[in-house]
Amino acid sequence: MENNIYVTQPFLPSLDEFIPYLQQIWDNKILTNCGPFHRQLELALCEHLGVPHLALVTNATIGLVTALQALRITGEVITTPYSFVATAHSLIWNGITPVFVDVDPETLNIDPGKIEAAITSRTTAIMAVHCYGNPCNVKEIQNIADRYNLRVIYDAAHAFGVGNADGSVLCHGDLSVLSFHATKVFNTFEGGAIICPDEKTKMRIDRLKNFGFTDEVTVVAPGINGKMSEINAAFGLLQLKHLGEALARRSEIDCTYREQLSDVPGIRCLSPSYSMPDGYSSNYSYFPIIIGDDYGMSRDELYQKLKDNNVFSRRYFYPLISDFPMYRCFQSAQRANLPVAAAASDRVLCLPIYPAMQDVDQQRVIKLIKGL
Repeated sequence: MENNIYVTQPFLPSLDEFIPYLQQIWDNKILTNCGPFHRQLELALCEHLGVPHLALVTNATIGLVTALQALRITGEVITTPYSFVATAHSLIWNGITPVFVDVDPETLNIDPGKIEAAITSRTTAIMAVHCYGNPCNVKEIQNIADRYNLRVIYDAAHAFGVGNADGSVLCHGDLSVLSFHATKVFNTFEGGAIICPDEKTKMRIDRLKNFGFTDEVTVVAPGINGKMSEINAAFGLLQLKHLGEALARRSEIDCTYREQLSDVPGIRCLSPSYSMPDGYSSNYSYFPIIIGDDYGMSRDELYQKLKDNNVFSRRYFYPLISDFPMYRCFQSAQRANLPVAAAASDRVLCLPIYPAMQDVDQQRVIKLIKGL
């Protein structure tokens, strides 16, 4: 019987490698509350990612909620409907109104050309997403923010290690939030991080993620429990040791898909890394394809065909955030206002890509798409 093939699988080092980390945790008798592994991982990630400061959090959703709190965002925030629901949920949790605008047809990132028309007297920020790890047009977004005195927060859940000619894409905007969920290129089982531009901002976030405490008896803000445990941090330190080989394998899989699907009518591979600007570095976090009318079957029919053959692709992102019941009430959520995002949501399919994927498994996926 053929193996199941999933859209992504976490990279897992050997258990023997992890046991010494667990032993240190037991010996230290520190399980959480910013212990030694937590501090080590923050420093290691700052160096690896080329960012000035970084605050680990328990997951990226808590990271987004905390980032909005740290910047004291209120009113309306302009964002994308084409993302995982946590992007908009973080706004709702903070009592903020999301204002959805359409996306760029080539990158599926928020379209800067649509932002300005959505700005009102209540707009305080832009929350953009580096979709599939491909960078937004950060310069144009920042130009708009500067003109209207808006904050910029990037949901960088997919963008671990992604860079452009200016360095890490994570250094753009006021804050960027990473996800270290098990399905991500770099993971800590569950986890995330907020990239901070300076030490003062990191200190505020460190307090917010620890209930607002500044010392044993002083609380200065209505914070939350967003601390990463020592076990998660230790796993992250181990993951970093293997990241190079994991990214190299992802790159090979990405290249094979592009080469072998390039001649399939109706199949478009999104945002090839070689077409991005000079200095761009990819992390090959996802492999989305767009299913056109000339393919011969719909996206959902292909999704089901793959599933029937034990290949579990994902329709990232379907439905649109704006299609869910809690968002339909907003005028900006109407599909007529979001034609590019709506079309992409109905046509996109993310194919399996993960370091342990075998060549024979990838060829099975390709043959099914080609109808062989």
